[in-house]
Amino acid sequence: MATRLLLSSQCGFKPLPKLYSNPITRTSISGYPNSITSSRSEFRPIKVSAPVGVHHIVEKDEKVVNGFESINDSGFNPGAPPPFTLADIQAAIPKHCWVKDPWRSLSYVVRDVAVVLGLAVAAAYANNMVVWPLYWFAQGTMFWALFVLGHDCGHGSFSNNAKLNSVVGHLLHSSILVPYHGWRISHRTHHQNHGHVENDESWHPLSEKIYRSLDTATRLLRFTLPFPMLAFPFYLWGRSPGKKGSHFHPGSDLFRANEKTDVITSTVCWSAMAALLVGLSFVLGPLRVLKLYGIPYLGFVMWLDLVTYLHHHGHEDKLPWYRGKEWSYLRGGLTTLDRDYGWINNIHHDIGTHVTHHLFPQIPHYHLVEATKASKPVFGKYYREPKISKPLPFHLLRLLASSMKKDHYVSDQGDVVYYQTDPKLKGDSR
Repeated sequence: MATRLLLSSQCGFKPLPKLYSNPITRTSISGYPNSITSSRSEFRPIKVSAPVGVHHIVEKDEKVVNGFESINDSGFNPGAPPPFTLADIQAAIPKHCWVKDPWRSLSYVVRDVAVVLGLAVAAAYANNMVVWPLYWFAQGTMFWALFVLGHDCGHGSFSNNAKLNSVVGHLLHSSILVPYHGWRISHRTHHQNHGHVENDESWHPLSEKIYRSLDTATRLLRFTLPFPMLAFPFYLWGRSPGKKGSHFHPGSDLFRANEKTDVITSTVCWSAMAALLVGLSFVLGPLRVLKLYGIPYLGFVMWLDLVTYLHHHGHEDKLPWYRGKEWSYLRGGLTTLDRDYGWINNIHHDIGTHVTHHLFPQIPHYHLVEATKASKPVFGKYYREPKISKPLPFHLLRLLASSMKKDHYVSDQGDVVYYQTDPKLKGDSR
């Protein structure tokens, strides 16, 4: 019961009613578009919601005021259908970028595991309070790197061998207490529905009706750092606000009937890792296990929540979310954001090149930078160039804090909606 008091991927502390159905989207291969030959999108009138107090949508060289812009300073409307298709983007990407090299993928696993073990041995040997904080940051980052490689296994971008992907994915994700298949399937749902207000799986907006139903304490906890950055374990147990089920339970409506065995397998692997940690606590002592594993695990969780949140929030221009017929796989994917992490880019396998990954998750991580560079001329203004980071991406913390103060809910009405701000929420600068 305690875990149900916590709201998952957008961190809150009160169960929410399920107001929307969340059907599992079925597509042809691995849950993603196979045939990318759709006709060119047509421009048509769009129903756009606006904050209370906005009386009209002004002409193309003007802006909507009071909280967001539907047309930005350059006259570009990010909510308009793009003048290109997935096939146009695909054609711009070099053919070799689609090739998966299992040996190269495995080399990254060997590298990361060696670093993880080396850091643990060095910290245990030094065992002083100067080294421990450095170890916690470094090891938490490496746990996050292991997650990204397991994430590639879940997408099938690790290799073309499903068994190899499953074995490596289980070893990597179980080692950091993530149920591989349970998470893989829900993440597939996220990619299939990215940018959809009701059907997206993680970090999707609260509707105004749900937001207004929350008590003040819950609202504060949902939008007060660091609490939202500790949400991932609760998301695994209880999913996102307004949704039911668990990544550990084979009967959850997250999963199809033929996926139950996979979910049970992953839950057993997760349980084995949890039992191993308990056993190590008796052998090494709970304090040592906490320092070697527990605190780095929290660091990994914060990395995961930070990165995944900022790939969908925090741009200087408000980005649209969609409902109904206005949503499409392409338009939803174009609302995601690339981020630059400085020295961390290579360590966490260029996961910051997120737009191309969202549209084409089958591309291996080591080709994403090249694929994105080739795609930019097609994207045009729909691609938002990330701010170049210094060696460490401290600037992203400012963007995170700013977004938490402004991006609170979206209108209950409208097929193209933008985040709105609750001026009464503590910490809002307005």
